[in-house]
Amino acid sequence: MISKSQEIEDRAIEYIADLMCVAARTAPKGKGIDNLVVMTVKGRVKDQLSEEMCRIAQTTGADFFARDAKCVEKSALVVLLGQKVKPVGVPSCGYCGFANCQENTKNSGLCSISVGDLGIAIGSAVSIASQHHADNRIMFSIGRAALNLAIFEEEVKVAYGIPLSVAGKNPFFDRG
Repeated sequence: MISKSQEIEDRAIEYIADLMCVAARTAPKGKGIDNLVVMTVKGRVKDQLSEEMCRIAQTTGADFFARDAKCVEKSALVVLLGQKVKPVGVPSCGYCGFANCQENTKNSGLCSISVGDLGIAIGSAVSIASQHHADNRIMFSIGRAALNLAIFEEEVKVAYGIPLSVAGKNPFFDRG
């Protein structure tokens, strides 16, 4: 049996994405509270993300959304990480700018510890991509598009996307 390059790369990128999701899930979380939502998207859903990013660019003038949409088009798949941002109940924290978690909730604030947990999960995920030499880049723009499209189907308030590629040249490096 012979396995050719494209088939090998397709299998590998999905395996790497799965490992990235596991790394994100097992990343440390404040008070051990897990409000993380992870998934991978490809095919039509990935195309919808790219289309929404282009729409955002056109309606807002934020051209980096269109630039990033081209990166999504070149990617094999996208890992999405979102956070159901809820106060974790750390007494006298105040990192969110409110006196306590009750004030945060009353004012629809975002818990800084919960948002920080998302950042740690993202770092864990991209470390796996790096260890496996998969081209990747963390993109706020993908997360915004995913939230607009309600892809998470949960109370996710903050999200990021990580497109993945296996190519002779990293498509996420020279994005000009």
